[in-house]
Amino acid sequence: MIRSLTTGGISFGHFSTSPPPIQPTETNTSSQKECGWGMFYVYELPEMFNKELFDKCDELNPWNSRCVALSNHGFGPRAVTLGGVVPENLTSAWFWTDQFAAEIIFHNRVMGHKCRTLEPEGATGFYVPFYAGLAVGKYLWSDNFSARDRDFHSVMLLKWLQEQLFWKRSYGWDHFIMMGRISWDFRRSRDSDWGSSFIYMPAMLNVTRLLIERNPWDYFDVGVPYPTGFHPRSDTDIVEWQNYVGARNRTSLYSFAGATRADIKDDFRGFVMNNCYNESVKCRVVDCAKTKCSNGSSAILEAFLSSDFCLQPRGDSFTRRSIFDCMIAGSIPVFFWHRTAYYQYNWFLPVEPESYSVFIDRRDVKNGTSIRVVLEKISKRDVERMRAKVIEYIPRLVYAEPREGLETIKDAFDVAIDGVLRRFREQIDRNGNSTRMW
Repeated sequence: MIRSLTTGGISFGHFSTSPPPIQPTETNTSSQKECGWGMFYVYELPEMFNKELFDKCDELNPWNSRCVALSNHGFGPRAVTLGGVVPENLTSAWFWTDQFAAEIIFHNRVMGHKCRTLEPEGATGFYVPFYAGLAVGKYLWSDNFSARDRDFHSVMLLKWLQEQLFWKRSYGWDHFIMMGRISWDFRRSRDSDWGSSFIYMPAMLNVTRLLIERNPWDYFDVGVPYPTGFHPRSDTDIVEWQNYVGARNRTSLYSFAGATRADIKDDFRGFVMNNCYNESVKCRVVDCAKTKCSNGSSAILEAFLSSDFCLQPRGDSFTRRSIFDCMIAGSIPVFFWHRTAYYQYNWFLPVEPESYSVFIDRRDVKNGTSIRVVLEKISKRDVERMRAKVIEYIPRLVYAEPREGLETIKDAFDVAIDGVLRRFREQIDRNGNSTRMW
């Protein structure tokens, strides 16, 4: 039930209380038995916090419409031009998915998940389907918007949420949210800085936040995989894709896909790209200043499918979507910062970094260490071992197409939900259901 709340001259009583366009799926007793960590309840928010933001997709970007990118429940348009790059029977499982669409993908999936309950009294956790990334994204690219504009939806959401019975019971420690951008977009300290101050708002103190890049020193930030273009429809899709990438003939030692950042002093990405061009016999380059790379491309996928290793310097922040594009192609990532993956995706990647990746300190590279020589020294047997580990973990890195998930294989969404509910259940077992987290 949506309560009427008036604050700051804005009344919530006039907002529609009808369900969002994503309709719920009834849970049943057999599903509940499969949810060992408990069930979660999904709030029905006023539409200004999700549906209205989505419906106004033409206004989310100052340069062009975001409507196509956010279509198909966040997957974007189907990647019909990948014929010849992926097996014919798997082309329908590929989309041009936007890297910032995770909150829409999650909303669709939570509504059909087997561990969703319609009875909040028995819930272990509470999901807040607020499109925080869409809410702030439209204000990031112009000086015409104030800090208040960037915080508007977040402030209103928390005022509404704090009036809810089950929020009051726990001060939010058993609540979680998917925020479809990186953590730093929600950590504005001063009005003149980038982003919103959503995470720093007092009511967010105890909320678990799923983000495509986390603050490694914040317990409540949880890093989840960036959405890629592969959205398997069944267990069979997963197995067939794993077999396909495992059998690929890889003709390049390593590859790099990206663009330089001319405005960054000592841009390491530019350094890596030049290295790759200089080692063109061994390295394959996809220069995104010359080739369309937004939301993936056939050139990027072909490069990763054809390479033993893929170079993953930091992007505009410490992480980048390319990590996951690389790994789902069965290519072994090479990292230059620990924060790019090792401090980010603990629930999704192997515990031992050396089992699936290579680390070369960026300072060593700048001081003359040859990337090619380091990679050539890795034995064929070790390359095969690392690739097998990467391929084994592909299911945990992708978001399946069916809103109910796959038949028996858990994807990235399932892993995230299990992790959140496990965290809440362990806290309940330690302190009881009515205790505050800290």
